Amino acid sequence: MRRLLWLGVGLAVGALVVRAVNKKMQALTPASLAGTVQQSAVGLLDEVRSFVEDVRSAAAEREAEIHEAFSAGALFDEYDAEGNQD
Repeated sequence: MRRLLWLGVGLAVGALVVRAVNKKMQALTPASLAGTVQQSAVGLLDEVRSFVEDVRSAAAEREAEIHEAFSAGALFDEYDAEGNQD
């Protein structure tokens, strides 16, 4: 009876090991690796696009502030490096 118990435990552990190894091998196939690289590249590209949009909107906002200040008659020398009026 004891031998059957250890045989069952060994079969269960063996099945789990084989399943884990197959899962890892499936993740390392060329198609899977290509898909992972593609997802990473797409994610990076989306982040770069988002950054560029943020920079453009901030630049447009700052430009509008500068135009507004000049149209109000402010001189460039009246503003410090942070854009605050002296």
